[in-house]
Amino acid sequence: MFKINKVHHIAIICSDYERSKRFYTEVLGFSVVREVYRTERDSYKLDLNVGDEYQIELFSFPNPPARTSHPEAAGLRHLAFEVDDLDVAVKHIEAHGIAVEPIRIDEFTGKRFTFFADPDGLPVEVVER
Repeated sequence: MFKINKVHHIAIICSDYERSKRFYTEVLGFSVVREVYRTERDSYKLDLNVGDEYQIELFSFPNPPARTSHPEAAGLRHLAFEVDDLDVAVKHIEAHGIAVEPIRIDEFTGKRFTFFADPDGLPVEVVER
């Protein structure tokens, strides 16, 4: 048996590269590690730091197929990020014109959390530390 150490990266294919780049850098505040344009694929690849540990790879491809993206759909359920203060996070996200669901409390952990969507409708959760 082999040992998995940690999540290495999360890859997201977006439908509108510039809109998604703004969302992940300006709304969520992830810093850019590198951005490359791959001519042979007519595709951008943007590497983003998430804190000090994880990385998101944001891809653009011409005409990507649509994917069902509801929290209860089969496949990737959602992305979740920890924040220090959920109220501050919600105000910041809403200030960018993004609808945020009402804050809920996890019945098992007692932690507060909420959901919103990225520009392609991918569910994103923020959980208070």
